[in-house]
Amino acid sequence: MKQIPPLPPRILFTKKGYDDVLEEKKKLLTQRPDAVENLRKSREMGDLSENGYYKASRARLSSIDARLRKLEKMVRLGKIIENVNTNGVIGFGSRVTVSDTKGTRKFTIVGGYESDPSKHTVSHFSPLGKALIGKRKGDPVILQAPRGQIEMLIDAVE
Repeated sequence: MKQIPPLPPRILFTKKGYDDVLEEKKKLLTQRPDAVENLRKSREMGDLSENGYYKASRARLSSIDARLRKLEKMVRLGKIIENVNTNGVIGFGSRVTVSDTKGTRKFTIVGGYESDPSKHTVSHFSPLGKALIGKRKGDPVILQAPRGQIEMLIDAVE
């Protein structure tokens, strides 16, 4: 009897993160016809082994197609999780303000594909995300970092 393979895991997104993926996919789909046309024109130039325009055109189209495949998978497996802020408990999509000896910082807990520390978004899989989830305002958080233990206090949960 043939076994059915397990379903792939869902990719969690905030609404904004999922919309960003859809927008990037739409943008690449509009760029793809130009990339195909550039590749067609470069093939007409003759000897492909020494044609830099051909190699660049092929690389650009390949890059667009690879990114489109990745985005399509993200859309297919994506699941939007709304901010589940139940009674001030930190969860996926929560905006959290923490303070430590270096000052106060704000983070939003998001999925792994949309996390970007420079934009103050932290993955729920990251050590900081794992340490924050399930906590409340006023709770202390102890984070094990490569440089040592970091102690923080949760100032606000939105």
